[in-house]
Amino acid sequence: MSTLVKRTLSGAVYVAVIVGTILAPDSSLFGVVAAVMTALGIREFIHLTGKDKWLTIMSCVAGVSLVLSVWMIVYLVNEPHYYDPDGLSVSRHDWIPDWLMGLTLLVFVLSTFVTLIAELFRKEENPVMNWGRYWQALMMTALPFACMSVLCELNQYYLLCLFISIWVNDTGAYLVGMGTSHLPGGNHKMFVRVSPKKSWEGLIGGIVFNLAAGYVFYRVGWIDRLWLAMAFVLIVSVSGTLGDLMESLLKRSVGVKDSGRFMPGHGGVLDRFDSMLLATPVICLFLLIVVILSA
Repeated sequence: MSTLVKRTLSGAVYVAVIVGTILAPDSSLFGVVAAVMTALGIREFIHLTGKDKWLTIMSCVAGVSLVLSVWMIVYLVNEPHYYDPDGLSVSRHDWIPDWLMGLTLLVFVLSTFVTLIAELFRKEENPVMNWGRYWQALMMTALPFACMSVLCELNQYYLLCLFISIWVNDTGAYLVGMGTSHLPGGNHKMFVRVSPKKSWEGLIGGIVFNLAAGYVFYRVGWIDRLWLAMAFVLIVSVSGTLGDLMESLLKRSVGVKDSGRFMPGHGGVLDRFDSMLLATPVICLFLLIVVILSA
């Protein structure tokens, strides 16, 4: 099977899973996907920065428990009741008891303390580096997926707009970047040592494509205010590009092309979600500021 076919098939499955779980009647499906992606992403990160089975296991446990606990807190508080197919009101606490939420929080706290304290006994050459790898794995992987799961519960269309904005920005940046590369003198590169193909023209092209997408989001009612839609996609374009560059810097620092083999033809989880790793927390912070200022 050719690389193009593999990329197309795996990409189609990826989009179907993401869009399907986001638009599902209940955010629990996406919550599970976020937890799985967190574990796979953390595994890739620890592997890239130096193989360590103990640190991988503990980081995955902490990351997954963090994502699930944050999602459950929002899930149980946001809409305490939902309606079953018969139209009857059912309490979410019936199938996600409070003690389960408390247990996941406890697992996160205990795994963090155990991981940090364990460096006293492991006698590694650079224990402080392991502490840093642990926290960076959580901040770079668990935090973004936790934000995604929260956004899916609070407003699934915002999360859908976030993913579409990333895809539109990448497409626009690629098309404009490729087009301007053939001009006399070529285009202006952003960070040659990190990503030789990324250009300022591509960034502008991605923003222009995304502004058009933002208008569509407003017209279909996914984002109810035009200025909010425009600000939303602009922030996604900039922060998504920076997130992509950050992940590229990580790979170049350790001398690898892909972070893993999660998706045939696309690389690993960190490769597939690279732009989301920074864009998601930034968008959540932006929306929080909007809510506070609008109150």
